[in-house]
Amino acid sequence: MQTDAAFPSAAAAETPSQDSAAPETDRPLFLIDQPAIRTAPFIFASPHSGRDYPADLLNATRLDPLTLRRSEDCFVEELFASAPLHGAPLLKALFPRAYCDVNRDPGELDPALFYEAPPLTPLTRSPRVHAGLGVIARVVRDGAEIYSRRLPLAEARRRLSQLHAPYHAALRGLIEATKAKFGQAILIDCHSMPGQAALGGTDMILGDRYGASCAPELTAFATRTLTGLGFEVGRNNPYAGGYTAETYGAPARGVHVLQIEVNRAIYLDEARLERLPAFADVKTRIDAFVATLTAWPGA
Repeated sequence: MQTDAAFPSAAAAETPSQDSAAPETDRPLFLIDQPAIRTAPFIFASPHSGRDYPADLLNATRLDPLTLRRSEDCFVEELFASAPLHGAPLLKALFPRAYCDVNRDPGELDPALFYEAPPLTPLTRSPRVHAGLGVIARVVRDGAEIYSRRLPLAEARRRLSQLHAPYHAALRGLIEATKAKFGQAILIDCHSMPGQAALGGTDMILGDRYGASCAPELTAFATRTLTGLGFEVGRNNPYAGGYTAETYGAPARGVHVLQIEVNRAIYLDEARLERLPAFADVKTRIDAFVATLTAWPGA
């Protein structure tokens, strides 16, 4: 397995702190773990598990380090790390979702966050923006305000050009190369959800935008596989798929996007953001899921 890196970033630390804001490093903004040989038309992506917190965010936030991390899909890139062993690349963002959310439309700018109002469009009035969770988040997932003051709109444009655009350029490149090689591309967009959001204690939720972003037979195969591994699986409620699924999912053109949300409560101490003892078992079962999924007969 080899790793491709792109776009050096500012300072990074697994747990953000004011001390970690001082040095500048050449850490990349995202990594692509490539398989030794591409053997499957699958791509795995973890857009929200990054925990390299830039110095400017650490200096501007009103939150303590742990609260700032509440929006992370903690350790999801580890749960799906076996993808390259089964012939599929894994794209993982290293910058945090609280800094720039690549599963949001770049037009989802929150007027309440900036000194200058962004151009008003339906996107600036979306439910996600209203909740403070636009492409540049105003709050973390529990509703705590991130910043002690408003930001200049130019800062949003900088983050979009330096993080959002390069991430999606890399993702598009993977999709196009995969489709050229295999005749189709299947993106598994990997996320986690707070335990309280998991309806009825569901372990996983698969989102295919109600069949618009992924062939129903693939969604059904993924559901059967996860169920057979002991997971309780829901579909589309309350997570049907975000910007990535909406943008790239086009089953009629041979591009499928299936979003998967893992209930954090089954592998994570959600108060401390630390792996539970059950993490190893959950990862082992997800490894088995990845192995079976990448051998899908329709691939």
